[in-house]
Amino acid sequence: MLETAETDIAVVGAGIVGVACALQLARQGRRVLLVDRQAPGQGASYGNAGHLATEQVFPIADLSILKRLPRMLLDPMGPLRLDWKYLPKAMPWFTRLLLNLRPAPFQRSVAGIRTLNEGSLGAWRRLLGSIGRSELFHEDGSLLVFEKPESRQALEALRARMQQQAVPVDFWSAEAVREAAPQLNPSLLGGLFFPKTGHFIDPYRVVCELFEAAKASGVRFAQAQVEGGRLHSGGVTLVSDHGTFNSRQVLISCGAHSAKLTAALTGKRVPLDTERGYHLMLPGEHQRLPFAVTSLERKFIMTPMADGLRLAGTVEFAGLEAPPSMQRAWQLHHLSKGLFRQDLNAEGATPWMGFRPSLPDSLPVIDRVCDGRVLLAFGHQHLGLTQAAVTAEWVGRLAELASEPERGAYRLDRF
Repeated sequence: MLETAETDIAVVGAGIVGVACALQLARQGRRVLLVDRQAPGQGASYGNAGHLATEQVFPIADLSILKRLPRMLLDPMGPLRLDWKYLPKAMPWFTRLLLNLRPAPFQRSVAGIRTLNEGSLGAWRRLLGSIGRSELFHEDGSLLVFEKPESRQALEALRARMQQQAVPVDFWSAEAVREAAPQLNPSLLGGLFFPKTGHFIDPYRVVCELFEAAKASGVRFAQAQVEGGRLHSGGVTLVSDHGTFNSRQVLISCGAHSAKLTAALTGKRVPLDTERGYHLMLPGEHQRLPFAVTSLERKFIMTPMADGLRLAGTVEFAGLEAPPSMQRAWQLHHLSKGLFRQDLNAEGATPWMGFRPSLPDSLPVIDRVCDGRVLLAFGHQHLGLTQAAVTAEWVGRLAELASEPERGAYRLDRF
């Protein structure tokens, strides 16, 4: 049995959000226990695109997807795949997603995402600076390129929408793209450059460095599978495969696995589902790109990292139990063909799949419930890496509150 009598708060989940929150809470003087079934950073935080996507202020879907959806779903290697065996279980989530495409809820989602994103880069500067690891973050912008003349109208419409939301964005001509990224195919017609974005050169190392800083601040780690729990007058009792343990508070921050524990402790069923994302890491590719580049038509991103070039993208709805379809990862290399003067080298490439925790309104849950005994920080969809540091700052403020905070977009009771 784990001995946790001296624990002020147990943080369940050692991904990027959970580790950042654990460090923040320890620095505020809390005695923190971090719990995860895996070593820190082994889930979705390990294999994300590495892009700090502050420009992505819109929900994961909008009304335009309805026209494209049938064609997308019929393409097994397309950017969106639905496992038809999973459809009955996913249908309530998709129904909620469609309801959130109505103008009023859609605009609430945009406002909520934008608020988090606007604070994200500053929060990351502060956090990485505080542990002396600012070199892991390159704040050098990102580029969305297009290839087809008929795509220009869509690109200009996206630029106008971004500008309406005060997202810094510049239109780059084909010449500007060639000058900044000379290894890209000169046939590219131009793109949108987002100057207030950046990327991590190694997302997994970021988690590890934060974890080492957390341990130095007194955070203890227990590798255990939390299976349930209950609230009582003294706080929270969590049940794991390594026994039960107690703390005064708990923070649920275990990504796609957060719904079960949230229901056990709060009685609230959260409509959390998982978007399975894939990446392909190319260790033989260095110096190809100066910053992250996304293809408008091909719908995937390429991010330069310390260990090579990471190709990431695709969305697959198949739940937590189905085996990965690694051909989707290898498809990313196929998609890259023609984007460069010389095709990318896939020798020694490694595929990966992870779970993005997504809610149907595209907003995370960041909240304090059950008289402050339960804190929540999960459901960041594609933006977990982007929003982790600012989420940790918000969680730190929630932990200090003596009473319930005022209502906001990230409240659990919106469901």
